[in-house]
Amino acid sequence: MDRARVVLLVRDGCHLCADAVAIVSAVCAATGDTWATVDVDSDPALRAEYSDHVPVTFVDGVRHALWHVDAEALAAALAART
Repeated sequence: MDRARVVLLVRDGCHLCADAVAIVSAVCAATGDTWATVDVDSDPALRAEYSDHVPVTFVDGVRHALWHVDAEALAAALAART
C-alpha cells in the first residue's frame, strides 16, 4: 500500500470518507504520524476487496476500521504500535 503509518482508502463523493479524512488528519497532526489516502477505485484488487467498505483505515498495514474512524481508538492504536 503506502509507507505512511495511517492509510485511508477513500472514494470520490463519499461523505463518510470526507469525515474520515478530517478525523485522521486531526489525529495524525496531534501525534505527528504520517498518513495518506488511496482511492479504492485506483486499484482493481483494492476495489474488489474494499469497494463496499470505504472508508477503510489501516495502521502500520493492519486494518483498523471500516466505515467510521473513532479518533480515540486511532490515537490509541498509533500509541500502541510505536
